[in-house]
Amino acid sequence: MTARVFFYVQHLLGIGHLRRAATLARALAAGGFDVLLVSGGAPVDGLALGGARLHQLPPVRAADARLKELSRLDGTPLDEAFRASRTRQLLDLFEAEQPDILLTEQFPFGRTQLRFELLPLLEAAQDRPSAPWIVSSIRDVLRRTASPARVDEMVQTFEAFDAVLVHADPALVRLDDSFPAWADIQARALYTGYVSDQDARVPDSAVGKGEVIVSAGGGAVGAPLLQAALAARPLTALADRRWRLLVGPNMPEAERAALAASAGPDVIVEPVRADFPALLRNASLSISQAGYNTVVETLCHGDRAVLVPFGTARETEQADRARVLVERGMVAAVAPGELTPENLAAAIARAWAGPSIRSFPPVDGRGASATVAALRQMVSP
Repeated sequence: MTARVFFYVQHLLGIGHLRRAATLARALAAGGFDVLLVSGGAPVDGLALGGARLHQLPPVRAADARLKELSRLDGTPLDEAFRASRTRQLLDLFEAEQPDILLTEQFPFGRTQLRFELLPLLEAAQDRPSAPWIVSSIRDVLRRTASPARVDEMVQTFEAFDAVLVHADPALVRLDDSFPAWADIQARALYTGYVSDQDARVPDSAVGKGEVIVSAGGGAVGAPLLQAALAARPLTALADRRWRLLVGPNMPEAERAALAASAGPDVIVEPVRADFPALLRNASLSISQAGYNTVVETLCHGDRAVLVPFGTARETEQADRARVLVERGMVAAVAPGELTPENLAAAIARAWAGPSIRSFPPVDGRGASATVAALRQMVSP
């Protein structure tokens, strides 16, 4: 009998969480699981799910870049009626699916704004006569600004879980660097390696040869980076190369138009591309934010890189990820709040003078296949 996976994911601002969850869902389906990916964020066109199924909950998003409050897609705050209705839909779906594994993305180590529906979901899972395996799926770095009380709450909620899959390479980044209660969870923690969209071989292609590739993930907060890159270009030793700016689907149309209007000769402004790993492999330099997916792809395929992490006083994940890689000498970076054309040009000079990422030991990017193996072992007789 095919084991069933109920995989909950909520993206709030960008689309990185959903992209990584979709990669895992594809791998699990290809590995013989019956997978339902339950998404609570804004719908994303063209999401590749392979043999997995998708259920879209009434969508919510972060009210603003602080990622603290939730709203509906039109900006309306969530009221109790909406929360109750969405919770009921989630619980009814869980009851109908009767999964063997409940997989939650980030929770309980993040997405605590969704406790109104996730705590009832955990209770429903535990109350079943034959309870499913309850597993958390988290990234390499957690938010350091969580209060001691919130960290204690995470650990307490984790008592309901059988395991946490840490999608990281511990030879590069260890979760105990960003999670102070690591000792309380490590007995049920498993490092899988990084989850990459490119478990399959990247097709041979000459696209992007020698270029500078500038990307900003989904684009919701990416316009300042792309604008700074255009202004920094003439200040660098790479000004005579083609620069390719990739615009994410969440960037407002007015900002896209302004970028296209200010692009000079030999500058391409275009939507994000499915062959991004091939662009990275062929490019001379990548300039990007420091989200999980982009960094993993850069480490797996890139030559040299500058990271410009998105960050706020509350959101430290991207800055911490970039810091670790800078300390290891693998990339250059511009710290949050310090992005100017001059600072970006200086970081480009450091990256260009430094070693290639390819001169370092390769990172473990087999996280998808390791996740399949771990869950298969759980449900094996």
